[in-house]
Formats: sequence, C-alpha cells, structure tokens
Amino acid sequence: MPDKIGKYRIINEVGKGSTGTVYLSHDPYYGRDVAIKLYNAEISGDDEDKARNARKMFFTEAQMVGHLQHPNILPIYDAGVENDRYYVVMEHVHGARTLGTYCKVGNLLPIDDALRIVFTCARALHYAHSRGVIHRDIKPSNIILTLDNQVRIIDFGIALCADSEISRIDGIAGSPSYMSPEQVKSEDISARSDVYSLGVVMYELLTGKRPFRASNLAKLLQQIVYATPPPIHQLRNEVSEELEEAVMRALRKPPEERYKNGLEFAAKLTKVHQQLRNQEKDYDEQEHFDILRGLQFFHDFSHGEIRELMRAGEWLTYTHGQEIVREGDLDDRFYIVVSGNVAVVSGGKTVGGMGAGECFGETSYVLDATRRASIVAKGDVTLLRLSSTLLETLSTSCQLRFNRVFLRTLISRLQGGGRTPG
Repeated sequence: MPDKIGKYRIINEVGKGSTGTVYLSHDPYYGRDVAIKLYNAEISGDDEDKARNARKMFFTEAQMVGHLQHPNILPIYDAGVENDRYYVVMEHVHGARTLGTYCKVGNLLPIDDALRIVFTCARALHYAHSRGVIHRDIKPSNIILTLDNQVRIIDFGIALCADSEISRIDGIAGSPSYMSPEQVKSEDISARSDVYSLGVVMYELLTGKRPFRASNLAKLLQQIVYATPPPIHQLRNEVSEELEEAVMRALRKPPEERYKNGLEFAAKLTKVHQQLRNQEKDYDEQEHFDILRGLQFFHDFSHGEIRELMRAGEWLTYTHGQEIVREGDLDDRFYIVVSGNVAVVSGGKTVGGMGAGECFGETSYVLDATRRASIVAKGDVTLLRLSSTLLETLSTSCQLRFNRVFLRTLISRLQGGGRTPG
C-alpha cells in the first residue's frame, strides 16, 4: 500500500477489484477524507488488455471531474497520473452500503422505499444523460445509500460520453445480468439502455431475484435478448399491477418501447406511488376541488387546470408538531397550505409562519437545493404537495399558469422582505 498518492495521504485500503484498488485517503488542502481509486494500468505480461482497459476507464472517469454535479451522483474531485499511477479522487461516504444489501429475499426493502430509491436514480440518470453521459453499468453495487439514506450513483468508469474519443471498452461493457438487449447485441446504445438496467435493479429490489438467471453466460445473454421475465407478482404478491406494469415497461426488448428517458420513468413511478396512496384512502375529488378553488393561490386557474394539478399532487394531512420538511434535506417538492397553519423554523428558532393559500418550497423547487428551513404543523394542517417531476408532464397552459402564479408569489415575498422558506 502506498503512503501517498499525489498530495493525498493514504489511510487504508477499503476495496479491491479487477480494474483497481480503492483507498481511504486524506486531502490536506481541504482537510477532508476522500476515496482514491488507483487503477491497475501498468502493462504486465498477459495483463496488457486489462491494463489498456483500466487506462481507458481512468480517462473516462477523469473527464467527469466537475462535469456531473448532482446531489445523487458521487462527485469526482480530482484525477491525475503520477509515476505511471493513474488515479481519481472521489467523495468518501462514511458508512455507505450498496443496494446489493437489499436484493436478497430475506432482506427486501418496503415497496415505498424501493420506489423512492429508483425514482431518485431515474432523475439522476436523466441529469447525466442531458449532459451527454450514459452510465452503461447501472447495477445494485453501483448505487449506494448514505447513513441518512441519501442515494448516490457511483462508478462511471465505462460511461459513454458524447464528446469523448474514448467510446469503447474491449470485451463486454457492463455487468451481464443488467445489460440491455442492445448492449448484448453490440448495437448502438442510448439513455434507454440505462433505463433498462435501472428496471432490472428495481425488479431485483422488489423480488430479491434478477429477471434472468442461467447456468452460463451464453444462456444468460440469450435470455436477455429473447426471454420474458417471470411476473413480479408471482415472486412478491403485494406488488400492485400498476407498479409491475411500470417496471416491465422499462424492461421491454425494443428500446423505443421503453421510457424515453429517466424523467419519464420517474414521472411514472410518482404516479404509481400516488395511485397506491389513493387506494388506501377515501378520496373525495369534488370536495378537494371546491376547497382549492376557494384558495387565493388558485384564483387565476381554470377549473380544468385545477383538476390537472390535483391529479399531479398529493393531499396530505399533519397533526400539531409534526415536521413537514426538514432544514438541510434534499427535496424538490412544492407545497400549498390548504387549511391550518405552519411555522417556519431555522436553526431551532421560529422565524415565520404561513396559512391557507400560501406556499413553501420554492427555492428547492427552482434550484433543486437543500431546504433552507424546517416547516412544522401548528395544529391540524392539510397540504397539497406537488412534485417538480410531475409538474413537467402537465399541459403547457397549466405549466405556464402555475409558473406565473408561482413567480408572482415568490416576487411578492422577496419584495416584502420575507424569508423564502424553500
């Protein structure tokens, strides 16, 4: 084990794979612990091909320095070559565990948790795709959870970059069980290939089993191209028909029949989640419509637009003292107070309050930033919660109306010297 790589002091080895070794290290400049991946890039006898691939993977990950900045993608801080040693420097996540922990029949996550994780991954992948990066190796071991259950996608070593001259890794690029049919057939890949792999991950999270299993690689690849996976409900009977259909669409053989991108997959999962919640409640749509129509926030909306927002939103109730959002959390959802009052709390102190017809969450909604304050119920409170993902799927007229009212509310709050509680 080296004592030092570049400016980084090596503390101990934390993992080893075919392409390299990961060390826990310390960055003296920023005073923080980091993870360093040292690639097996030196040519040695019969390992020439492995070394060549390792160098390609290094240059691919090195391109990611500062390129992908998303809260659910593990950041790469630095990359370098020193004495023929190729290394990248990443965030060190203390106490992280991979999704592989929860892909076993005896240790499955609740369905709501699996939905949240895959939804988060789908949005993060959409961000990467919009910047010309296709991951190509989405699998449970490349998705980690932090101690507070935040999601991080890791290991872009075989990613395909739109502006890169490095477009090929010799041999199979990806982990066979999670590869899309087009990857197996060495055809052109796209964002839909990552969507397929994420669908495999969700299938495994829900059932504890992969869609395709075989005694050898040739049979496995043949199944991926031609076979139909066992129905999810046969492996876990509490999985709803709507959720099963959502996963199976991601696993369709022709890429054009899958979700076109991660955003569309995320939107579908949000709708499924709402359907599951609504099946558990008595839902009086007309009563809710009448209440919303009387709120100041909705005065400029047509009846059709209000109903459209109702379908995109979730109707939530809280009791006195319940925390609705927490300061510092990552959450892009937007809230409208339907009835009751809430307190705005920052640093443990109440700094404001809101009542029926008022809204909060605008900063996180616009900037995808962490919450600037906590919101706590004062008495019984009813809220309409809107996901930015689903808002993007509304009709153009409804989106324009919502954005106009939203911006007017935000400007009014800023002009009044009020604190934005987003």
